[in-house]
Amino acid sequence: MHQTDDARLDGPLLFGRVLDGRGGGRRIGWEEAQSWQPQAPGEVLWLHLCRTESGVQNWLESLGIPEPTAELLVSDETRPRAFREGTALVATLRGINFNPGAEPEDMVAMQLWCDGPRLFTLRRQRLQSPRDVLAMIDRGSGPVDAGRVITELVEALINRMNASIVDMNAAIDDMEERGTESDTEAAITRIANIRRNSLALQRHMAPQHEALEIIARTAPAWFEDDDKREIAESIDRLRRYLEDINISKESAVVLQDDIRARALARSERTNYLLTIVAAIFLPLGFITGLLGINVGGMPGVDDGDAFWIVVGLCGVILTLQLALFWRWKWL
Repeated sequence: MHQTDDARLDGPLLFGRVLDGRGGGRRIGWEEAQSWQPQAPGEVLWLHLCRTESGVQNWLESLGIPEPTAELLVSDETRPRAFREGTALVATLRGINFNPGAEPEDMVAMQLWCDGPRLFTLRRQRLQSPRDVLAMIDRGSGPVDAGRVITELVEALINRMNASIVDMNAAIDDMEERGTESDTEAAITRIANIRRNSLALQRHMAPQHEALEIIARTAPAWFEDDDKREIAESIDRLRRYLEDINISKESAVVLQDDIRARALARSERTNYLLTIVAAIFLPLGFITGLLGINVGGMPGVDDGDAFWIVVGLCGVILTLQLALFWRWKWL
C-alpha cells in the first residue's frame, strides 16, 4: 500500500473534495466518488489521484474520456501541454520537486482533466501545490468552481518556481559580495550547479508558458473570464521568471569567468615569481657548483680569502641581476 502525503491511499485517491461553490468543500472517498453526481447547484468534484495505481486509466475511460486522453493522463509523457477536447480541458503542467534529495531541475508533472462539474488531477511523485489549494478549501476560503481551482493550482506552481529562482539569484549575489578566493573549486562547482539548474528550469518552463497560453485562448465556456484573466497574469509572471532565469544564467557565466580569470592571474603571478627566483639563483648556483667540485688545482684553494672573494662575486652578480630586472621592468 502506497503512502500519500498524510494518509493511506483510498484506492488511487490521494484526496477528494466536493466544492460547495462558496469556497469550502466536503471530503469524499473513492467509493462514493465513482458514482458521484451533483446534488446542489455549483457543486464540483475534485479528485487528486496517484496515476501509478492500477485501474486508473480504465476508470477514466469508463467516464467517457477517450482512450488516448486517458492514456496521456496516466503516462510518463510529462512535457507541458494543454488542449481542449469538447467541453473538457486537458493539460500537463510541471512544478518544482521539493521532495528530499531532489534538485530544483527535477520537475514533478501534474496532469489534469476537467469538464466543469468534475476535475481530476493526477501525479506520480509528491507535489505540494494541490495541497496548498486543498488547505484553502478546508479553511472555507478556497476556489468556488473548477476554473478557479485550476488558476489557483497554476499560481501555486509558479510561486514555487519563483522561490527556486530567488534562491539561485541570492546564491549568486552572496558569492559576488563575499568573494571566492578562499575556495575557488567549490565556488566553480556551485556556479556550475546554478547554471545547470537555470538551464533545466528554462527548458521546462518555456513549454509551460505555451501550455498556459493555450488554456487562456481555448478554454471551454465553464472557464470564466476572470479565470482567463488570472491565467493571463500567471503567463506574464512566468514570462518575467523566464527573463530572470536568463539573467541568472548570464550572471553565473560572468561570475564563473571572473573566478577563473582571478585564479589564472594568481597562478601566473606565482609562476612569474618562481621564474624570477630561478633566474636569480641560476648563475649563483652555477658559480658555487663550479667552485665546489673536488678537483685538485682549483685556484684560490689554499688562499684563506677565497671564500669571501666568492661571496663578494655572488653579491656583485646578484646586484647586477636585480638592476637589470628592474630596468627591464621584471620587478
